[in-house]
Amino acid sequence: MRIAHLLGIVALVGLAACSGRDGPKPLHDLKSYSGQPEEFSIAPARPLVQPESYAELPSPTPGGANRTDQNPKADLVAALGGNPERLNAGGGIPSSDTALVARASRYGRDAAIRQTLAAEDLEWRKNKSRFTWSIVPKDDYFQVYKKQALEPYSWLNRYRAAGARTPAAPPNTQ
Repeated sequence: MRIAHLLGIVALVGLAACSGRDGPKPLHDLKSYSGQPEEFSIAPARPLVQPESYAELPSPTPGGANRTDQNPKADLVAALGGNPERLNAGGGIPSSDTALVARASRYGRDAAIRQTLAAEDLEWRKNKSRFTWSIVPKDDYFQVYKKQALEPYSWLNRYRAAGARTPAAPPNTQ
């Protein structure tokens, strides 16, 4: 009877270990699991300011930006003497980059390439993560993509052997 109880407990622990979280696992799971708040994830809001006239306030946009929200890019542009309003200039391609975009898309381009790649990568990670389980939560990124990583020093040696000019590289410590 004790063996049956022991097997039942082992089966329950095994089932509990197989239960996963809902939704896809992020690329890098960098949680500390310490129960402590993450000090770098806290972004303080700008201070509230009394407007000169309530009639000049913009209409509320549910789910949109707030006047007290942080905007680090615009703050940096303003600190360096630029015009932060140019960051919101339509989202199109700047005129300085049109030649680059034309050259890069000379064979055609897919407007939804990011969504396509994200879906394919999610499927890839789902298939690979089936065999990379552990009881302790960890970051599986490098284990999943290990076969796709390049060995930089072997490629450096190949290019040097072929006579290509290569930059200096630090010594291989591995």
